[in-house]
Amino acid sequence: MSNDHAILRVSHLSTYFFTFQGIAKAVEDVSFEVYPGEILGLVGESGCGKSVSALTILQLIPMPPGKIVNGSVYFEGTDLVSLTNDQMKKIRGNKISMIFQEPSTSLNPVLTVGTQIIEPLMLHQNLSKREAIEMGIEMLKLVGIAGPAKVIHQYPHQLSGGMKQRVMIAMAISCNPKVLIADEPTTALDVTIQAQILDLMRALKEEKDLVIILISHDLGVIGQMTHRCLVMYAGKIVEEGPTDDIFGDPCHPYTQGLLDSIPWWHEEEEQDRKPLREIPGTVPDVFDLPSNCRFLPRCPKAMDICRESEPMLKRISDTRAVRCWRMGR
Repeated sequence: MSNDHAILRVSHLSTYFFTFQGIAKAVEDVSFEVYPGEILGLVGESGCGKSVSALTILQLIPMPPGKIVNGSVYFEGTDLVSLTNDQMKKIRGNKISMIFQEPSTSLNPVLTVGTQIIEPLMLHQNLSKREAIEMGIEMLKLVGIAGPAKVIHQYPHQLSGGMKQRVMIAMAISCNPKVLIADEPTTALDVTIQAQILDLMRALKEEKDLVIILISHDLGVIGQMTHRCLVMYAGKIVEEGPTDDIFGDPCHPYTQGLLDSIPWWHEEEEQDRKPLREIPGTVPDVFDLPSNCRFLPRCPKAMDICRESEPMLKRISDTRAVRCWRMGR
């Protein structure tokens, strides 16, 4: 995929929040590309900067207190960071769409499903209200909702969690975007519905030729869905590469810790089961980040140099990069 032109190119992106408590460096010096035909994963603990990175791409962080202090986001030759809010409105929901974490809070409770799904169609596709309703019903049918002509007149509280998530996906893909950002799309769903939503997203990717950025703290979802993944910690990328390579041979101690915390079971190895490992300690305070390695207090493999300065993101092959002194200087 590296030989293709990137559809989205994020370079040295930094987003801070300026508050009375101090400056929260939520995202710092984040760079990545997304290529045609791929699903890119963003993984890490809560608070590591995954969602803020995605919201920054679409300029959806509240400003103030948030501010993009550095970096660029190039899409179709245009730096989205330089655009005004009115210019971004032509991009959001049209060229780049986003599925938000909680469908229950993302859908407006006082508006019907139809009202919410036809708005982007009328705005971006220049459809009449009747045409938009017909298209909305088709979108609901496409995402597997039974009785879409009835559902389109219902309110969010009348739908199950799985149906709300499908409505969110229908809204996100209604204008045929090129990039779909899915922020924890299965968090609030049970395992069966989660599998259905992931299957749906995979099918839509093929049918609509979507590029997907999938954000999750669930390594099982990332391993199942993505081609490449970025591991984030304390606002920075600490490892990147093909998902299979990272899962098979993690290079950063944090990535190894995440993988060691996944429960697994094989009947043949019943006698060899070991207790789950945990990553000790907590993530650093975003208001007081260390100048040395940010993972240092929790790292079981720390060296003297880790206490002296922060490692750079070092490329160790054509497809992989790691932010760790253990991988050389």
